Amino acid sequence: MEKTISYVLLLGNILLLVTGQVLFKIGLTRSGGLVWNKLILSPMILGGIALYGLATILWFAVLTRLPLSVAYPMQAFAYVLALIPAYFLFGESISATKLAGVAVILFGVYLLAR
Repeated sequence: MEKTISYVLLLGNILLLVTGQVLFKIGLTRSGGLVWNKLILSPMILGGIALYGLATILWFAVLTRLPLSVAYPMQAFAYVLALIPAYFLFGESISATKLAGVAVILFGVYLLAR
């Protein structure tokens, strides 16, 4: 049960990081790029920063439960999850090469979790 909780915390950390990145992308798009005076007041950017703060707190909990050599590489799962909003929210293409990369990452995460 303890191991399951550790991986749930890690998954929560990854989900918060990916969601934070999505909010950053939306905020940057709405502000017209790196327009700093708009970014510091952007609700999306501020929301992304808040999610990163929460992700950091979860990361601390993960690091107390899992070896760094397991936890850190498993964060590569964020690359896989990021493809979902990239495709559906931002209309980015997912090529065969990207899918092959995702397969390699998923296999690596599987090996680490064993």
